Amino acid sequence: MSVTECRMSLITWLRALRVSQWTKNAVVFAAWFFAVADASQASMARGLRPFLIVCAMAVSFSLVSSAFYLLNDVSDYDADRLHPVKRLRPIAADLISKIDAVRAALALFAVGLLFPCYLVLRHPDRTWGFAVILVYTVMQCAYTGFLKKVPYVDVLVIAAGFVLRAVAGAAAMNVRISPWLLICAFALSLFLALCKRRHEMSVAVASRAALKGYHPRIIDALICLSALGALGVYLQYTLAEDTIARFGTRGLAFTAIFVALGIVRYMMLLYRKEDVGRPERVLLTDKVLWLILAGYGLTALWVVKGEW
Repeated sequence: MSVTECRMSLITWLRALRVSQWTKNAVVFAAWFFAVADASQASMARGLRPFLIVCAMAVSFSLVSSAFYLLNDVSDYDADRLHPVKRLRPIAADLISKIDAVRAALALFAVGLLFPCYLVLRHPDRTWGFAVILVYTVMQCAYTGFLKKVPYVDVLVIAAGFVLRAVAGAAAMNVRISPWLLICAFALSLFLALCKRRHEMSVAVASRAALKGYHPRIIDALICLSALGALGVYLQYTLAEDTIARFGTRGLAFTAIFVALGIVRYMMLLYRKEDVGRPERVLLTDKVLWLILAGYGLTALWVVKGEW
């Protein structure tokens, strides 16, 4: 095999693994991000070692999620070939055989569990880190098998996966994470999943079995409710007495402005018929969202460090 063929094969496999979607696993860092600024947990979150532990957990989720992307593509082979975009995926386009995809998925799953296993052996008090990724695995098996075909339930499973990622990040460092943040993560990820389904309804209904059970007006209402829910819960978190005591400031509420701006921007993209079928691509390419995320990070840093 020539160098060019090897390069093309590597690119094909990276596309099949959906490496760009690994950005979803940034949720694993949520507990670390807030624990670093929390005076009561700073000693457990600051330094290189806690950061590397969270990075390793994020890598584990990335490998396991890629395993299920491959299995999903094998399962959705016929449906994907009817989709204007998904038909170009390596498995649907017959660039990677189904059997090779299944073998790669099993290998990724095995490697992905190595760090959680090590974490349990090295830190028996952090068993939750291993348990959470097992729960995520079982849930994804159910999703791949039949839940993805059930309208509205499919997006709930996707949202629950983000909550498990956030819990795994906290469990890996043995720090606590606010229930308000977990609810916010659920509502926000539900919002993104619903936006994706709404986009797919206008592009290729036949490409996903569950889409036939969605109604445009109902999904529009759910998008608004999940958006308001995410913003309301986040605002409640920033104003909670426990949050104020932990961070020593009430100014964290100002970061809710950027959460609201991010939600509004995403809804603008959806209803302007932009391609929001791939949220990870939108987050990586939309300059306005990048500015909003940067504004959120800088404001949070300024508020916490300045103890406003």
